[in-house]
Amino acid sequence: MFLDRVAIRVRAGSGGDGAATFRREAHVPMGGPDGGDGGRGGSVYLRVDPGETSLRDYRFKNEFRAGSGGPGSRSRRHGKAGADLELKVPPGTGVFDEASGDLIADLLATGQRVMVARGGRGGLGNVHFATSTHQAPRHAQKGEPGEERRLRLELRLIADIGLVGLPNAGKSTLLAALTAATPKIADYPFTTLEPNLGVLDLASVDPGDERRPTVADVPGLIEGASSGAGLGHAFLRHVERTRIICHVVDLAAPDPERDFGVIREELRLHDPRLLDKRTLVVANKLDLPGANDRLEPFCQARARDELETVAVSAMERRGLEQLVAKLARLLPTAEELAAPSEATGVVVHRFESVGAAFAVEREGDGFRVRGRRVERLAAQTDFSNEESAERFQRDLVRLGVDRELRRAGVGAGDTVRIGGQELEWDAELWS
Repeated sequence: MFLDRVAIRVRAGSGGDGAATFRREAHVPMGGPDGGDGGRGGSVYLRVDPGETSLRDYRFKNEFRAGSGGPGSRSRRHGKAGADLELKVPPGTGVFDEASGDLIADLLATGQRVMVARGGRGGLGNVHFATSTHQAPRHAQKGEPGEERRLRLELRLIADIGLVGLPNAGKSTLLAALTAATPKIADYPFTTLEPNLGVLDLASVDPGDERRPTVADVPGLIEGASSGAGLGHAFLRHVERTRIICHVVDLAAPDPERDFGVIREELRLHDPRLLDKRTLVVANKLDLPGANDRLEPFCQARARDELETVAVSAMERRGLEQLVAKLARLLPTAEELAAPSEATGVVVHRFESVGAAFAVEREGDGFRVRGRRVERLAAQTDFSNEESAERFQRDLVRLGVDRELRRAGVGAGDTVRIGGQELEWDAELWS
């Protein structure tokens, strides 16, 4: 089954907790803190693998998690870093944030790699919190939770030649005649429900031509495809990355001129740049009654559009040599064919501030404090440790969070949510 659009959930590993330990050696009765740091959590990456042709690996399994970091231990020993997770995707995969719809990366080049979920930092051990006035701290940081995201993966096939046309125009028959592909062929519309790929051996016409371009049979488009009618939304995007559009028209149809115009208009509505791609019009089904009578006026109309036309009968394999020869002239050199049909895919880098900025807002029966730094502090605080909880309170005072909560109207017993933590406001404690 060809799968070109999936939603997956990825979660990076959490950082390991820092240790709150003290030296315990013979003849050292007052050993100082020696707690080591927790290991970093593993991150999740996507990597382009040319051996992948669809997203079918994510049809049933769609939740993935990297390894968490190990906890620190005594003698300042750091915890082990969590294992990174690498997921393979085919060339031409677009990665989007499901919540915001933002593009994260457009992956084209073989081996291209992008981080989609960052592992959490390991917590610091108590050795980092010793001061001249507080020489035996029992406070150590918890590990930071790993980043969690829901992603949408969309595949746009990277093919050298894309066959487009109305349903039953003969695209699958033409693909089978040109390549070794074996698509389903039948005499009714929408026989093809998913793209088929084949490889065209140009040496069959010119023994000295070693180029082997890929050919994609894009499922039949109908009027309104650009607005989602039929299979439009699902497959129009596969035309975007082709080098050449091979527009197949059924000359035995009642009105080939109208059929040609329908597809051209849908390509324009989807992306006007598609009309600027190199295009070869294939007048097909010359073996059927009435087709030859329509050929000359159809070719004349295409000449006025400055489009080249070749007449064939894919069923009887007539005119295929001329078609292959014209495609060979339109295709780039072997060196260009070996490179992606577009510039190397982009990775969108967004600056994520970890400054002290925060916001306080009402949420249900309590208050919500938002801010990357304050949420990180809450996630890395062990509230069962009295010293850690007191340190967190001092941090909130220093950042001005308590002042903003009072200004927002917080009262004794109110719930204050910071990240995944729920705290009860104690007016006496905060005073």
